[in-house]
Amino acid sequence: MRIGIEGQRLYRKKKHGMDMVALELIKNLQQIDTVNEYVVFVRPDEDNTCIPPAANFKIVELRSWLGYPGWEQLALPRAARKEGCDVLHCTSNTGPLFSKVPLITTLHDIIYLESISLFKKEGTWYQKLGNMYRRWFVPTVIKKSKKVITVSHYEKNRISSHFGFSDARLRAIYNGVGAHFKKVTHRETLAQVATKFNLPDRFFFFLGNTDPKKNTLGVLRAFADFNAQSTTAYTLVMLDFNEAELMRMLTALGHPELRGHIQLLGYVPNAELPSIISQCTIFLYPSLRESFGIPILEGMACGVPVITSNTSSMPEVAGEDAALIIDPFDPAQITAAMHTLVNDRDLARLLSERGILRAKEFSWVAMSQNVLELYQEVYRELGTGVAT
Repeated sequence: MRIGIEGQRLYRKKKHGMDMVALELIKNLQQIDTVNEYVVFVRPDEDNTCIPPAANFKIVELRSWLGYPGWEQLALPRAARKEGCDVLHCTSNTGPLFSKVPLITTLHDIIYLESISLFKKEGTWYQKLGNMYRRWFVPTVIKKSKKVITVSHYEKNRISSHFGFSDARLRAIYNGVGAHFKKVTHRETLAQVATKFNLPDRFFFFLGNTDPKKNTLGVLRAFADFNAQSTTAYTLVMLDFNEAELMRMLTALGHPELRGHIQLLGYVPNAELPSIISQCTIFLYPSLRESFGIPILEGMACGVPVITSNTSSMPEVAGEDAALIIDPFDPAQITAAMHTLVNDRDLARLLSERGILRAKEFSWVAMSQNVLELYQEVYRELGTGVAT
Protein backbone atom coordinates (compact mmCIF):
# COMPACT_ATOMS: atom_id res chain seq x y z
CA MET A 1 0.00 0.00 0.00
CA ARG A 2 1.19 3.51 -0.83
CA ILE A 3 -0.03 6.03 1.72
CA GLY A 4 0.00 9.78 1.25
CA ILE A 5 0.15 11.99 4.35
CA GLU A 6 -0.61 15.70 4.22
CA GLY A 7 1.91 17.64 6.29
CA GLN A 8 1.67 21.12 4.77
CA ARG A 9 3.01 23.02 7.79
CA LEU A 10 5.52 20.52 9.17
CA TYR A 11 8.53 22.42 7.85
CA ARG A 12 7.61 25.68 9.54
CA LYS A 13 9.80 26.47 12.52
CA LYS A 14 7.03 27.35 14.96
CA LYS A 15 4.95 24.21 15.15
CA HIS A 16 1.78 23.97 17.19
CA GLY A 17 -0.97 21.50 18.00
CA MET A 18 -1.96 19.66 14.84
CA ASP A 19 1.55 20.04 13.38
CA MET A 20 3.06 18.16 16.31
CA VAL A 21 0.42 15.42 16.10
CA ALA A 22 1.15 14.86 12.41
CA LEU A 23 4.91 14.88 13.02
CA GLU A 24 4.62 12.34 15.84
CA LEU A 25 2.45 10.14 13.63
CA ILE A 26 5.08 10.13 10.88
CA LYS A 27 8.01 9.50 13.23
CA ASN A 28 6.27 6.60 14.91
CA LEU A 29 5.03 5.05 11.66
CA GLN A 30 8.66 5.01 10.59
CA GLN A 31 9.40 2.85 13.63
CA ILE A 32 6.51 0.40 13.40
CA ASP A 33 5.94 0.00 9.64
CA THR A 34 8.70 -0.94 7.20
CA VAL A 35 6.35 -2.67 4.75
CA ASN A 36 4.08 0.00 3.33
CA GLU A 37 5.31 2.99 1.31
CA TYR A 38 4.63 6.54 2.43
CA VAL A 39 4.68 9.90 0.67
CA VAL A 40 4.61 12.96 2.93
CA PHE A 41 3.51 16.18 1.23
CA VAL A 42 4.93 19.35 2.77
CA ARG A 43 5.28 23.01 1.95
CA PRO A 44 8.91 24.27 1.71
CA ASP A 45 10.07 26.11 4.82
CA GLU A 46 13.11 26.47 7.06
CA ASP A 47 12.76 23.39 9.33
CA ASN A 48 13.32 20.88 6.54
CA THR A 49 15.11 18.28 8.66
CA CYS A 50 12.34 17.65 11.19
CA ILE A 51 11.24 14.42 9.47
CA PRO A 52 13.92 11.74 9.85
CA PRO A 53 14.90 9.81 6.70
CA ALA A 54 13.45 6.32 6.28
CA ALA A 55 13.74 3.86 3.41
CA ASN A 56 9.98 3.62 2.83
CA PHE A 57 9.23 7.33 3.30
CA LYS A 58 9.41 9.90 0.51
CA ILE A 59 9.11 13.63 1.14
CA VAL A 60 7.53 15.74 -1.61
CA GLU A 61 7.76 19.52 -1.33
CA LEU A 62 4.85 21.30 -2.97
CA ARG A 63 4.64 24.99 -3.74
CA SER A 64 1.55 27.08 -4.39
CA TRP A 65 1.24 30.75 -5.20
CA LEU A 66 -2.37 30.66 -3.99
CA GLY A 67 -1.55 30.20 -0.31
CA TYR A 68 -3.06 27.58 1.96
CA PRO A 69 -6.26 26.99 -0.10
CA GLY A 70 -4.36 26.61 -3.36
CA TRP A 71 -1.89 24.20 -1.82
CA GLU A 72 -4.61 22.04 -0.31
CA GLN A 73 -7.26 22.20 -3.03
CA LEU A 74 -5.05 22.09 -6.13
CA ALA A 75 -1.43 21.09 -5.51
CA LEU A 76 -2.06 18.32 -2.95
CA PRO A 77 -4.64 16.17 -4.79
CA ARG A 78 -2.72 16.49 -8.06
CA ALA A 79 0.54 15.39 -6.39
CA ALA A 80 -1.11 12.51 -4.49
CA ARG A 81 -2.48 11.12 -7.73
CA LYS A 82 0.85 11.60 -9.52
CA GLU A 83 2.64 9.70 -6.74
CA GLY A 84 0.25 6.77 -7.09
CA CYS A 85 -1.11 6.95 -3.54
CA ASP A 86 -3.77 4.40 -2.64
CA VAL A 87 -5.08 6.62 0.18
CA LEU A 88 -4.43 10.19 1.25
CA HIS A 89 -4.51 11.07 4.95
CA CYS A 90 -5.26 14.74 5.55
CA THR A 91 -4.12 15.42 9.10
CA SER A 92 -5.40 18.89 9.99
CA ASN A 93 -9.21 19.16 9.81
CA THR A 94 -9.54 19.96 6.12
CA GLY A 95 -8.72 18.42 2.77
CA PRO A 96 -9.24 18.73 -0.98
CA LEU A 97 -12.82 18.78 -2.22
CA PHE A 98 -11.99 16.96 -5.45
CA SER A 99 -9.47 14.20 -4.83
CA LYS A 100 -9.16 11.18 -7.10
CA VAL A 101 -7.31 9.46 -4.25
CA PRO A 102 -9.57 8.13 -1.45
CA LEU A 103 -9.41 10.35 1.65
CA ILE A 104 -8.91 9.68 5.34
CA THR A 105 -9.35 12.89 7.32
CA THR A 106 -8.36 13.70 10.88
CA LEU A 107 -11.03 16.04 12.21
CA HIS A 108 -9.57 17.26 15.49
CA ASP A 109 -12.64 19.29 16.40
CA ILE A 110 -15.71 21.08 15.02
CA ILE A 111 -15.53 24.15 17.24
CA TYR A 112 -15.70 26.38 14.15
CA LEU A 113 -19.03 24.75 13.21
CA GLU A 114 -20.62 25.28 16.59
CA SER A 115 -22.83 28.28 17.27
CA ILE A 116 -20.97 29.60 20.28
CA SER A 117 -20.95 33.40 20.29
CA LEU A 118 -17.84 33.45 22.46
CA PHE A 119 -15.74 32.02 19.65
CA LYS A 120 -17.22 34.36 17.04
CA LYS A 121 -16.57 37.65 18.81
CA GLU A 122 -12.95 37.16 19.79
CA GLY A 123 -9.77 35.89 18.15
CA THR A 124 -7.47 37.33 15.49
CA TRP A 125 -8.48 37.92 11.88
CA TYR A 126 -6.21 35.03 10.87
CA GLN A 127 -8.14 32.72 13.20
CA LYS A 128 -11.47 34.03 11.93
CA LEU A 129 -10.49 33.53 8.28
CA GLY A 130 -9.29 30.02 9.10
CA ASN A 131 -12.61 29.24 10.74
CA MET A 132 -14.50 30.58 7.70
CA TYR A 133 -12.42 28.39 5.37
CA ARG A 134 -13.13 25.32 7.46
CA ARG A 135 -16.85 26.12 7.71
CA TRP A 136 -17.01 26.21 3.91
CA PHE A 137 -14.92 23.13 3.13
CA VAL A 138 -15.08 20.68 6.03
CA PRO A 139 -18.69 19.44 5.67
CA THR A 140 -18.10 18.40 2.04
CA VAL A 141 -14.63 16.97 2.67
CA ILE A 142 -15.89 14.90 5.60
CA LYS A 143 -18.78 13.49 3.60
CA LYS A 144 -16.36 12.40 0.87
CA SER A 145 -13.85 10.83 3.29
CA LYS A 146 -13.74 7.05 3.57
CA LYS A 147 -12.89 7.31 7.24
CA VAL A 148 -12.74 10.16 9.74
CA ILE A 149 -10.39 10.12 12.71
CA THR A 150 -10.96 12.28 15.75
CA VAL A 151 -9.07 12.47 19.02
CA SER A 152 -11.50 11.79 21.87
CA HIS A 153 -14.83 10.13 22.52
CA TYR A 154 -16.25 13.51 23.46
CA GLU A 155 -15.38 14.91 20.04
CA LYS A 156 -16.55 11.73 18.34
CA ASN A 157 -19.99 12.21 19.86
CA ARG A 158 -20.04 15.87 18.79
CA ILE A 159 -19.09 15.00 15.21
CA SER A 160 -21.48 12.07 15.03
CA SER A 161 -24.33 14.24 16.24
CA HIS A 162 -23.49 17.09 13.86
CA PHE A 163 -22.96 15.03 10.69
CA GLY A 164 -25.06 11.96 11.50
CA PHE A 165 -22.07 9.65 11.10
CA SER A 166 -22.10 5.95 11.93
CA ASP A 167 -19.40 4.35 14.04
CA ALA A 168 -18.18 2.53 10.92
CA ARG A 169 -16.92 5.78 9.40
CA LEU A 170 -15.80 7.63 12.51
CA ARG A 171 -12.98 6.51 14.79
CA ALA A 172 -11.75 8.01 18.07
CA ILE A 173 -7.97 7.58 18.38
CA TYR A 174 -6.30 9.22 21.35
CA ASN A 175 -3.27 11.46 20.94
CA GLY A 176 -0.15 10.69 22.91
CA VAL A 177 2.47 12.54 24.90
CA GLY A 178 6.10 12.81 23.80
CA ALA A 179 8.55 10.46 25.49
CA HIS A 180 10.78 13.45 26.28
CA PHE A 181 8.06 14.88 28.53
CA LYS A 182 9.15 13.64 31.93
CA LYS A 183 10.20 15.12 35.22
CA VAL A 184 13.63 16.69 34.80
CA THR A 185 15.72 16.39 37.97
CA HIS A 186 19.24 16.96 36.65
CA ARG A 187 20.31 20.10 38.50
CA GLU A 188 22.72 21.37 35.89
CA THR A 189 20.12 21.06 33.11
CA LEU A 190 17.50 22.82 35.21
CA ALA A 191 19.93 25.60 36.08
CA GLN A 192 20.95 26.09 32.44
CA VAL A 193 17.33 26.35 31.31
CA ALA A 194 16.44 28.65 34.19
CA THR A 195 19.31 30.94 33.22
CA LYS A 196 18.56 30.80 29.50
CA PHE A 197 14.92 31.82 29.98
CA ASN A 198 15.47 33.87 33.14
CA LEU A 199 12.90 31.80 34.99
CA PRO A 200 11.61 33.16 38.32
CA ASP A 201 11.93 31.17 41.55
CA ARG A 202 8.17 30.64 41.92
CA PHE A 203 5.89 30.51 38.92
CA PHE A 204 2.75 29.09 37.39
CA PHE A 205 2.99 27.88 33.81
CA PHE A 206 0.22 28.72 31.33
CA LEU A 207 -0.03 27.79 27.65
CA GLY A 208 -2.36 30.57 26.58
CA ASN A 209 -2.84 32.31 23.28
CA THR A 210 -5.30 34.65 21.57
CA ASP A 211 -7.75 31.88 20.70
CA PRO A 212 -10.80 32.59 22.90
CA LYS A 213 -11.16 28.91 23.83
CA LYS A 214 -7.84 29.03 25.70
CA ASN A 215 -9.46 31.24 28.34
CA THR A 216 -6.52 33.62 28.64
CA LEU A 217 -8.71 36.42 30.01
CA GLY A 218 -10.12 34.10 32.67
CA VAL A 219 -6.66 32.96 33.71
CA LEU A 220 -5.34 36.53 33.92
CA ARG A 221 -8.32 37.59 36.05
CA ALA A 222 -7.86 34.56 38.33
CA PHE A 223 -4.12 35.16 38.63
CA ALA A 224 -4.65 38.84 39.49
CA ASP A 225 -7.01 37.83 42.31
CA PHE A 226 -4.58 35.17 43.52
CA ASN A 227 -1.66 37.58 43.78
CA ALA A 228 -3.84 40.18 45.50
CA GLN A 229 -4.87 37.62 48.13
CA SER A 230 -1.58 35.77 48.56
CA THR A 231 1.21 36.79 50.93
CA THR A 232 3.72 35.20 48.53
CA ALA A 233 3.97 36.61 45.03
CA TYR A 234 4.13 34.26 42.05
CA THR A 235 4.94 34.92 38.40
CA LEU A 236 2.82 33.70 35.51
CA VAL A 237 5.04 32.31 32.75
CA MET A 238 3.51 32.28 29.27
CA LEU A 239 4.86 31.20 25.89
CA ASP A 240 4.79 32.88 22.50
CA PHE A 241 2.32 35.61 23.44
CA ASN A 242 2.18 39.07 21.90
CA GLU A 243 3.15 41.90 24.25
CA ALA A 244 0.62 44.36 22.84
CA GLU A 245 -2.19 41.81 23.06
CA LEU A 246 -1.28 41.03 26.67
CA MET A 247 -1.39 44.70 27.65
CA ARG A 248 -4.73 45.10 25.87
CA MET A 249 -6.15 42.25 27.94
CA LEU A 250 -4.68 43.49 31.22
CA THR A 251 -5.99 47.00 30.59
CA ALA A 252 -9.45 45.63 29.77
CA LEU A 253 -9.37 43.69 33.05
CA GLY A 254 -8.30 46.79 34.98
CA HIS A 255 -5.00 45.20 36.03
CA PRO A 256 -2.19 46.75 33.94
CA GLU A 257 0.05 46.47 37.02
CA LEU A 258 -0.07 42.68 36.65
CA ARG A 259 2.39 42.95 33.76
CA GLY A 260 5.20 43.01 36.32
CA HIS A 261 4.18 39.53 37.46
CA ILE A 262 4.00 37.98 33.98
CA GLN A 263 6.95 36.67 32.00
CA LEU A 264 6.65 36.08 28.27
CA LEU A 265 9.20 33.56 27.02
CA GLY A 266 8.45 33.80 23.31
CA TYR A 267 8.53 30.66 21.22
CA VAL A 268 10.18 27.73 23.00
CA PRO A 269 11.20 24.60 21.07
CA ASN A 270 9.19 21.56 22.15
CA ALA A 271 12.34 19.75 23.28
CA GLU A 272 13.03 22.41 25.93
CA LEU A 273 9.55 22.53 27.45
CA PRO A 274 10.02 19.67 29.97
CA SER A 275 12.90 21.48 31.68
CA ILE A 276 10.72 24.58 32.07
CA ILE A 277 7.54 22.78 33.13
CA SER A 278 9.44 20.69 35.69
CA GLN A 279 10.34 23.88 37.57
CA CYS A 280 6.85 25.36 37.86
CA THR A 281 4.59 25.11 40.91
CA ILE A 282 1.33 24.64 38.98
CA PHE A 283 0.53 23.83 35.35
CA LEU A 284 -2.55 25.80 34.26
CA TYR A 285 -4.82 24.49 31.51
CA PRO A 286 -8.35 25.74 32.27
CA SER A 287 -9.42 25.91 28.64
CA LEU A 288 -13.06 26.49 27.72
CA ARG A 289 -13.22 23.89 24.96
CA GLU A 290 -10.80 21.22 23.73
CA SER A 291 -11.05 18.20 21.48
CA PHE A 292 -8.25 16.52 23.45
CA GLY A 293 -5.76 18.65 25.40
CA ILE A 294 -2.25 17.27 24.92
CA PRO A 295 -0.70 19.88 27.30
CA ILE A 296 -2.63 18.30 30.19
CA LEU A 297 -0.59 15.13 29.69
CA GLU A 298 2.63 17.07 29.15
CA GLY A 299 2.24 18.81 32.50
CA MET A 300 1.35 15.52 34.21
CA ALA A 301 4.28 13.66 32.65
CA CYS A 302 6.63 16.31 34.07
CA GLY A 303 5.35 15.60 37.58
CA VAL A 304 3.58 18.92 38.06
CA PRO A 305 0.06 19.30 39.53
CA VAL A 306 -2.38 20.34 36.81
CA ILE A 307 -5.45 22.57 36.99
CA THR A 308 -7.82 21.87 34.11
CA SER A 309 -11.48 22.10 33.15
CA ASN A 310 -14.66 20.12 33.63
CA THR A 311 -15.75 20.86 30.05
CA SER A 312 -15.57 18.98 26.73
CA SER A 313 -12.78 16.36 26.48
CA MET A 314 -10.61 17.51 29.37
CA PRO A 315 -12.05 15.27 32.12
CA GLU A 316 -11.74 12.33 29.69
CA VAL A 317 -8.02 13.03 29.25
CA ALA A 318 -7.17 14.11 32.80
CA GLY A 319 -8.94 11.17 34.44
CA GLU A 320 -10.96 11.11 37.61
CA ASP A 321 -8.33 11.94 40.21
CA ALA A 322 -5.08 13.00 38.53
CA ALA A 323 -5.79 16.74 38.20
CA LEU A 324 -7.68 19.49 39.98
CA ILE A 325 -10.75 19.99 37.80
CA ILE A 326 -12.67 23.27 37.87
CA ASP A 327 -15.32 25.26 35.99
CA PRO A 328 -13.24 27.40 33.58
CA PHE A 329 -16.06 29.92 33.16
CA ASP A 330 -15.69 30.89 36.83
CA PRO A 331 -12.34 32.65 37.46
CA ALA A 332 -12.98 32.39 41.21
CA GLN A 333 -12.69 28.61 40.94
CA ILE A 334 -9.35 28.93 39.15
CA THR A 335 -8.11 31.27 41.88
CA ALA A 336 -9.30 28.89 44.61
CA ALA A 337 -7.56 25.98 42.90
CA MET A 338 -4.31 27.97 42.81
CA HIS A 339 -4.57 28.62 46.55
CA THR A 340 -5.37 24.97 47.23
CA LEU A 341 -2.31 23.62 45.43
CA VAL A 342 0.04 26.26 46.85
CA ASN A 343 -1.11 25.67 50.42
CA ASP A 344 -1.82 21.92 50.38
CA ARG A 345 1.50 20.43 49.40
CA ASP A 346 0.34 16.89 50.20
CA LEU A 347 -2.44 17.21 47.63
CA ALA A 348 -0.05 18.77 45.13
CA ARG A 349 2.36 15.86 45.63
CA LEU A 350 -0.45 13.32 45.27
CA LEU A 351 -1.68 14.88 42.02
CA SER A 352 1.88 14.93 40.72
CA GLU A 353 2.25 11.21 41.38
CA ARG A 354 -1.12 10.35 39.90
CA GLY A 355 -0.47 12.58 36.91
CA ILE A 356 2.74 10.77 36.00
CA LEU A 357 0.84 7.46 36.01
CA ARG A 358 -2.05 8.91 34.02
CA ALA A 359 0.24 10.31 31.31
CA LYS A 360 1.78 6.85 30.82
CA GLU A 361 -1.58 5.60 29.55
CA PHE A 362 -1.20 7.69 26.36
CA SER A 363 1.54 7.16 23.77
CA TRP A 364 2.27 8.18 20.21
CA VAL A 365 3.23 4.59 19.40
CA ALA A 366 -0.27 3.40 20.32
CA MET A 367 -1.83 6.26 18.35
CA SER A 368 0.25 5.46 15.26
CA GLN A 369 -0.53 1.75 15.48
CA ASN A 370 -4.24 2.51 15.58
CA VAL A 371 -3.95 4.84 12.58
CA LEU A 372 -1.97 2.22 10.65
CA GLU A 373 -4.70 -0.34 11.31
CA LEU A 374 -7.23 2.15 9.94
CA TYR A 375 -5.14 2.61 6.78
CA GLN A 376 -5.14 -1.16 6.31
CA GLU A 377 -8.87 -1.34 6.94
CA VAL A 378 -9.62 1.28 4.28
CA TYR A 379 -7.29 -0.44 1.81
CA ARG A 380 -9.04 -3.76 2.31
CA GLU A 381 -12.44 -2.14 1.86
CA LEU A 382 -11.32 -0.42 -1.34
CA GLY A 383 -10.00 -3.72 -2.67
CA THR A 384 -13.16 -5.62 -1.90
CA GLY A 385 -15.54 -2.86 -2.93
CA VAL A 386 -17.01 -2.55 0.55
CA ALA A 387 -18.94 0.70 0.94
CA THR A 388 -17.79 3.03 3.72
